[in-house]
Amino acid sequence: MSKIIEVKDIIKEYGGTKVINKVSFSVNEGEIYGIVGPDGAGKTTTVRLVSGIIDVTSGDVSIAGIDIKKNIEAARNLIGYMPQRFSLYEDLSVEENINFFADIFGIEKKQRAGRIAELYKFSHLEKFKDRQAQYLSGGMQKKLALTCALINFPKILILDEPTIGVDPLSRQELWEMLAELNKNSKITILVTTNYMDEVSRFDRVALIYKGRFISEENPKAKNGAFEEYFIEKIQGLEK
Repeated sequence: MSKIIEVKDIIKEYGGTKVINKVSFSVNEGEIYGIVGPDGAGKTTTVRLVSGIIDVTSGDVSIAGIDIKKNIEAARNLIGYMPQRFSLYEDLSVEENINFFADIFGIEKKQRAGRIAELYKFSHLEKFKDRQAQYLSGGMQKKLALTCALINFPKILILDEPTIGVDPLSRQELWEMLAELNKNSKITILVTTNYMDEVSRFDRVALIYKGRFISEENPKAKNGAFEEYFIEKIQGLEK
């Protein structure tokens, strides 16, 4: 199985402090790879480094064989990124937001209509297409953000705590959408979370603590006891 994301010894420093400290991992094509850790552990910084949103202090990141230091634009064109906080334009409608992102990625008009129709079918947002984003529920805002992240036909979808702040039903619906996307479109998904009940959805998961990856596991091998395992790992480090 080919590696579509490769990260080697990345370090990120702010003011001389290493917030990410020699993190290395790889993600296989078509995999759902999770990064789990407490608030402040470095989850968001890690995926922002992988996405090329911020620069590494040292170390290497490659996306489908592309070194992001050498060709950041080519790498970004392969990625759909969904930040933790809702970052779309609240005074624009659903469809205006989608078209805005289509413009950013240079999606041609003749291709755009079909792509938007496809994404409406996937997200069930078409009946809300004229509603301003600010008047959507939290769950629907997440669906809109996901739709905008998919507009450029990405090979990799990077999601930073996508279900934070939404109700349990919306969490379930979003994960069903992601599972469908991964299965039918073979999109590779890199996702962060601090919800332990979501870990069973990953093919592999890395534990991050104080800017370091402390373990990488197959969560299904833990037989539903992953949270206990994680707590034991953290307690062991703090002794």
